[in-house]
Amino acid sequence: MQEERYQKLREIVGTYLPDDVSVESITRDSNFTQELNINSANLVDIVLDVEDTFDIMLENEDMDGMQTVKDALAIIDAKIADK
Repeated sequence: MQEERYQKLREIVGTYLPDDVSVESITRDSNFTQELNINSANLVDIVLDVEDTFDIMLENEDMDGMQTVKDALAIIDAKIADK
C-alpha cells in the first residue's frame, strides 16, 4: 500500500516538475523546493491534487511539514489512518 501511494504521489509531483527536472529524479528523500525546483504556487496545486487523489484534507500545518516526498507520504498515511 505504501508503494502504491508513493507511485501516485510521484505521478502528481511529476506533473508540476520544471522542464529541467525528470520524474526519474523523484525519490522519497527529494525536497520539493530545493531539489525538484517546485515553486510555491505549484506546491499548493500538489497539495490540492493530493487531497483529491487520496480523499483527505490537509491543514496548513500539514503543508508546512511537507518538505520532502517522505514527509508528504507520512502525512498522507496519517490522514488515511485517521479516516
